[in-house]
Amino acid sequence: MIALTLDRIAEITQAAIGGSARPDTVVDGPVVIDSRQSAPGALFVALSGERADGHDFAHRAVEAGATAVLASRPVDVPHLLVDGGDDAVVAALARLARHVAQELSDPRRGAEATEVIGVTGSSGKTTTKDLIAQVVGRIGPTVAPSGSFNNEIGHPLTVLRADTGTRQLVLEVAARGIGHIAHLCRIAPPRIGVVLNVGSAHMGEFGDRDAIARAKGELVESLPPGEGRGSGGVAVLNADDPRVSAMAARTDARVVTYGLADDAQVRATDVVLGDDGAPAFTLHLGGRTAQVRLALVGAHQVHNALAAAAVADELGMDADAVAEALGAATPVSRWRMEVTEHEGATFVNDAYNANPESMGAALSTLGALARERRSIAVLAHMAELGGDGRAEHEKVGELAARTGVSHLIVVGAEAEGIAVGAERAARAGQWDGETVRVADAESAASALRERIRTGDVVIVKGSRVAALERVIDHITKGDVQ
Repeated sequence: MIALTLDRIAEITQAAIGGSARPDTVVDGPVVIDSRQSAPGALFVALSGERADGHDFAHRAVEAGATAVLASRPVDVPHLLVDGGDDAVVAALARLARHVAQELSDPRRGAEATEVIGVTGSSGKTTTKDLIAQVVGRIGPTVAPSGSFNNEIGHPLTVLRADTGTRQLVLEVAARGIGHIAHLCRIAPPRIGVVLNVGSAHMGEFGDRDAIARAKGELVESLPPGEGRGSGGVAVLNADDPRVSAMAARTDARVVTYGLADDAQVRATDVVLGDDGAPAFTLHLGGRTAQVRLALVGAHQVHNALAAAAVADELGMDADAVAEALGAATPVSRWRMEVTEHEGATFVNDAYNANPESMGAALSTLGALARERRSIAVLAHMAELGGDGRAEHEKVGELAARTGVSHLIVVGAEAEGIAVGAERAARAGQWDGETVRVADAESAASALRERIRTGDVVIVKGSRVAALERVIDHITKGDVQ
């Protein structure tokens, strides 16, 4: 974080200085919510969790070097006190992050100003954020969230990792409801906003895709008016998703489209998948072409790469430099199309989360990787789909059958529809594989161990609550027989 005195932080956060805190003491270290991450000059933010209350760790944070604690009740160490419990602490954290973002992105800093880039979409946000950060990181120091640090706590914490040396701040913004993305964008107003897609994720919360589109479009509505290349707001929109491309009407920013469509300004042609499932394509960017071969797995990664290319182009990188950077980019966040080999079998760990669109992409990738080899899918339920949940799960089961998996291991009662869809395909003579129902990740690992052979390709995918990454952990660590 940029260096600030405690009295200045108190003013920004609307807090009172307490304990033995001295107003002129400088905070110039990280802002953390885990006392174990405290370091000299840090600000420790005390929040109440399900298992622990951060206030109980205030002493430990200060002993580790933290300058002060941002708290909602007095603690016997230097602190900044806000009134109103955790909500007040989170609001104070947001105010501090907004101040830092405004300072860093101030146009008066000229070439030293930090570019703020926001990324949203129903699926692919984290992978695309990681791609953008790796590509534009070649321009200068870049800060991006770890994993999916994209909510009202993770978002400001990411902003507060930036300092005066940060050239790009790449932020993933997610929505649990209308107004949430708008709130995050007020914390760190982006100049460049990327919208990837509008899918079925969180359908149960939003009700329909139009509502999801309204929420995602809050990102482009937050952008400043477009002025010209390199300045003013830029909305980077997926030309192949009608609900996304329609967002052009909701912003005064300059619009840049990307996709496979012929009229996309940043586009890919000649897309092919290698034997390892990694796509290659011809990138059309800025009137030039360049050949790209990604190190990421799955045809859906092409759109993610194009979004990153559009951002890099806006920041001044040419087509050749973008293509080289895309090809060198590697998976960063865990459990998203991680490909590993173990005892002659290939495992694809895509266990972080699941919705109908990402399930489809995962199964397509499984088919591309397997080719002539046997394939096994270990699938858990997709959360928050609302009234369409059962039908969507059955569609996934039917798709798994069409993919030709040898064994479909369905994890948990909530995923029953997947088994039903696959068995319907089997009764219709469209599939001759096996459906196995198990209760949890541990049982899935046992079922997988019984069936897997050398040369097989296995994918695991489900909503976060299912924790399917444990399936591969159990197999590779030998925890099951």
